[in-house]
Amino acid sequence: MEWSLPHDVVELIMERLPVNPLLRYKAVSKQWQTTIESPFFKERQLKHRQQTGDPDVLMACRHPYGIKNQDTEPLRTLVLGSSSSVEIPIPWEQENTLLFLNYKSSCDGLVCFNCVRKPAFVINPTTRWHRTLPLCKLQQLVADLDDTVDKFEFSFYNVGFGKDKFTGTYKLVWLYSSGLEQDANTICEVFDFSTNAWSYVTPAPPYGVIDPVYADGSLHWFVEREETKLVSFDLHTEAFQVVSKAPFAINLHPYDIVMCNLDNRLCVSEMKWPNQVIWSFNSGDKTWNKMCSIDFDLVSPLFNIPHDKVSILPLALLGKEKKKLLFCLRDFGQTLLIHDLVTKSYEAAFLADFIVYPVCYFPSLISI
Repeated sequence: MEWSLPHDVVELIMERLPVNPLLRYKAVSKQWQTTIESPFFKERQLKHRQQTGDPDVLMACRHPYGIKNQDTEPLRTLVLGSSSSVEIPIPWEQENTLLFLNYKSSCDGLVCFNCVRKPAFVINPTTRWHRTLPLCKLQQLVADLDDTVDKFEFSFYNVGFGKDKFTGTYKLVWLYSSGLEQDANTICEVFDFSTNAWSYVTPAPPYGVIDPVYADGSLHWFVEREETKLVSFDLHTEAFQVVSKAPFAINLHPYDIVMCNLDNRLCVSEMKWPNQVIWSFNSGDKTWNKMCSIDFDLVSPLFNIPHDKVSILPLALLGKEKKKLLFCLRDFGQTLLIHDLVTKSYEAAFLADFIVYPVCYFPSLISI
């Protein structure tokens, strides 16, 4: 007698599976393919992974002087706990030069790469899917200037990538200064992935001192005038607002602070030698709470870290209880480290042979 499970039960089983087997299972039947490719299933599969597993790590190599080295790979992925990483292709890989790739965080398993001289693109490191974006106005102007780009007055820019949590629309935001002087205007361009078009948003806030970080439907960053304040950009309303004051003193050097998303909560790391203090933002009452601190008097000799390379980049909270902090040194990331928030111990999670810019992401089936 032939026996089979109801398809809704099969769906519940499949959403608990990793991405790579699901890609193969699309060949089982038309029904399975339709299920796996449906947006609803993709969201459920991602949510299950976020609730039950740790993220993977995407790492990019920094090539000296922007020249590609045959002995290094531009982009690799790492499963935490593994002793080796896996190379993945990117659209720029075959070019003779690889300019700086600007990416700071992920959204739904997607990572956006940006460069002022080249089209931005979004990549799903797990499925290898990618999408190239049209140039924004700033990039078009830079392309027109060509060799004179170093004289271009739009010298500073920040880029953020995230999702409208109400409509599910993904957006890319460019913020850049219209000049070098402190009181120069800030220009904001927004790319809507559903319309494949750029638009301007006005008015824009003062230029941010660090790159935006996505959390809970908004992009966040610090701006500094009389005092350092947290500003957010709601990706649904496309409106800016001042959220709160910073949890530290004014006039802090941008290199001494790192904003990040830990377990979908906005956090900021502040260097206060010999400690790096990590603050967590409570969006309900708009307050900052101290999460932990990294003791560099202890960490530096343990992992042979130079004292002039102390600013850290928090990457993720690991484990079922989210009590282990994965982090690396900012701009000096050969080693990924884990700090146990309960035992206060440290361990090396991964050692690379090349300098990397790591970002954590949860493997997903999502494409946009």
